[in-house]
Amino acid sequence: MSEKQRFDSPEFQEKYHCEIPLGSFCSGRGTEFRLWAPTAQEVALRLYSTDGSDTCLRQIFLSREPRGLWRYVTGEIWDGLYYDYLVTVDGVTRTTADPYARACGLNGARSMVLDLERTDPEGWAGDKAPPLPPETVICEMHVKDFSWDPASGVPEAYRGKFKALCLEDTTLRGEGENPTCLAYLRRLGVTHIQLMPVYDYGSVDEGGDPAQFNWGYDPVNYNVPEGSYATDPHRGEVRVRELKQAVQALHKNGLRVIMDVVYNHTYRPDSWLWRTVPGYYYRQNEDGTPSNGSGCGNDLATERSMCGQYILDSVLYWAEEYHIDGFRFDLMGLLDVPLLNRIRRELDRRWGPGEKLMLGEPWSAAGTAARPGTVLAHKGNLSQLDSRIAAFNDTTRDAVKGGQWNAQDRGFVNGGGLDAGRLAGCIRGWAGPEGPVSAPSQTVNYLSCHDDWTLWDKLVCAAGGDPASPACPPELLRQNRLAAAMLFSCQGMLFFLSGEEFARTKQGVKNTYRSPLSINRMDWTRAWENRDLADYYRGLIALRKRLPGLRDKTPHAAERILSVGAPGEGCAALLIDNAGPDCPWKRLYLVFSVRQDAAVVPLPDGEWDTLADGECSFLWQEPRTLSGAAALAPVSALILGQR
Repeated sequence: MSEKQRFDSPEFQEKYHCEIPLGSFCSGRGTEFRLWAPTAQEVALRLYSTDGSDTCLRQIFLSREPRGLWRYVTGEIWDGLYYDYLVTVDGVTRTTADPYARACGLNGARSMVLDLERTDPEGWAGDKAPPLPPETVICEMHVKDFSWDPASGVPEAYRGKFKALCLEDTTLRGEGENPTCLAYLRRLGVTHIQLMPVYDYGSVDEGGDPAQFNWGYDPVNYNVPEGSYATDPHRGEVRVRELKQAVQALHKNGLRVIMDVVYNHTYRPDSWLWRTVPGYYYRQNEDGTPSNGSGCGNDLATERSMCGQYILDSVLYWAEEYHIDGFRFDLMGLLDVPLLNRIRRELDRRWGPGEKLMLGEPWSAAGTAARPGTVLAHKGNLSQLDSRIAAFNDTTRDAVKGGQWNAQDRGFVNGGGLDAGRLAGCIRGWAGPEGPVSAPSQTVNYLSCHDDWTLWDKLVCAAGGDPASPACPPELLRQNRLAAAMLFSCQGMLFFLSGEEFARTKQGVKNTYRSPLSINRMDWTRAWENRDLADYYRGLIALRKRLPGLRDKTPHAAERILSVGAPGEGCAALLIDNAGPDCPWKRLYLVFSVRQDAAVVPLPDGEWDTLADGECSFLWQEPRTLSGAAALAPVSALILGQR
């Protein structure tokens, strides 16, 4: 029997599956270590005074227990000590950090014993997420690029750190007028902040140049915060406390927090997981070589019971210890459907149905060598996922602005043509009997994220312009506003990249995962210069929260689309049932024009309030009334409501 066959066998699972919490645990009663290493012949614990010490204070052999568990318990309180393991498998002894560690030293090379209670900020026990909002509007951000710009008004010591997320009243260049960072997000009106990876990752030297940058999709310690975002990466407790403080501040300011998690691969195949149980946590091809569906040289074998248990325990740990409100699964198409549904059930059981969000990418980089019969969470299997696990909708993304594989490819807003039927599919989130998902609750609508071009750069490229140019041509700003109006008219969750709302540019660099901060940083001066566009997004966010016909996430949401038509060349219109409590408009009429000249379109019978047009998204505050026909400016939207 090969190693792959052994690890995939029901007999191995039955003998060794273990659901006891793993890792190191420290309290006033003492310290305990638990490690799952079923194939090991011997496990030794080594203790150190600091993360970089070469002197081992003490070496202790753990005791073997049933189900592959190794354990050591002492009445001594070892809070603050660092440790690693020597794990011997088949006569080979490997040094490894604890794959279940909850704290670590510099660059995650050595684990840390930590009494987690002492990392709780003042008032942490009373910290709660804001009440569930009437709509989900997610803004994706990276901790470092969000506050790196000196114009952010963030003190230099906090730029690029968790601490910057705790500052409530920063302004452009510190001049006291135009909000930046947290104050800016609060004003924008989004409901959720999605943090790009904040677990400990390996592509940045935590003790090196502070200007190093990487997106962070390189997991080293899944259950420990990233040290480069802490004010002191050498002291393991600091990163833990400062991430908690950041979450607490975001909650205080009305924002829920989603964590971007990467349970499909590790930074290197030679990870703590591999060193502890060689081969078990990873998929192998039939010839024994590593499966590479992630494009990163390894794939986690999520279908194996203890790998799935590890991921479940990790998600629950972040939700419990850090009060995280949702999880975005990177390359979710590499994870198995039963595991994701199990996570969904457990989150609902502990915190209540729907309290914690789950969303992910329903694709992989390539095929993966999963155990035969494994049902993976890719686009073809979305119907088998719980209806409250949402998937990113690249179909709408590409329809609106053009595909991501070709810079010149065009969509609705930039010369690719406007098909009313295809637009209707976008509006209903591609949900319904003929769609890939049963309800809009499974759809995440977006136009840009950290991957690929920003929306602005895509529009510039498709127009044949230079994305490195600071200019913002009016015709492209009109395209951007129309794209936003289409996005915010779609049923399903809404998502956008931070800065998309002010024409964020990465100077045409498509894949900026390790580009310098001069490319990746949030340009807060540009946010001010393009404040009219940002205000357009702000108005759409506020309006969206008031429109039940667009917010409906039920399987019957598509039935709200009463009619679809083309009221003129280059135009499309949809009539939508908007009935709902506390809403003055019983029907909506959405009109989109991609014409380069002004257009006049007929309206359904009756009087209609103007809620938004191609220039202003706050018209709903003091609407004027139209009947008979309506004028549309070139490349623009019109959102009307009937009482």
